[in-house]
Amino acid sequence: MSGSSIVLHGRTVVPGVVEGEALVSPETISGWGGIDPARGVVIERRHALHEVSFAGKILVFPGAKGSSGWSGFFQATRLAGTAPLGMIYTTTTSKAALGAVVTRVPTVTDLDRDPLAVIRTGDRVRIDAEHGTVTVHPAAPPSPEETP
Repeated sequence: MSGSSIVLHGRTVVPGVVEGEALVSPETISGWGGIDPARGVVIERRHALHEVSFAGKILVFPGAKGSSGWSGFFQATRLAGTAPLGMIYTTTTSKAALGAVVTRVPTVTDLDRDPLAVIRTGDRVRIDAEHGTVTVHPAAPPSPEETP
């Protein structure tokens, strides 16, 4: 699929338009104690993205886990300048929605295809949350193990 783009349609959580490199998390992210807002990294020891920075990336993830403090930690990333550029998540919870709102980055959810199956880390992604679309420009063709 290299060279061709994929367009997904979903629901706007926070309006705006951004484009950047995708960082895909196969797991939910704990905001309360699971991220370091000063560095913009996941610090959950057993998380697939442990010590990986989401700062300035399009964060694609299943959703939020943990307490309601999730949103406060993501708001702290905005204040520290380490916030994701935009967010795409699959499961809407009050924690995830509030986190997106206080982080103030374009965010979409409820896409017509599973973004975790379509988007890979390193893909170029454009979120147009004004229209509820996500355009994916694959970084490279998927390996034979990744093709369905």
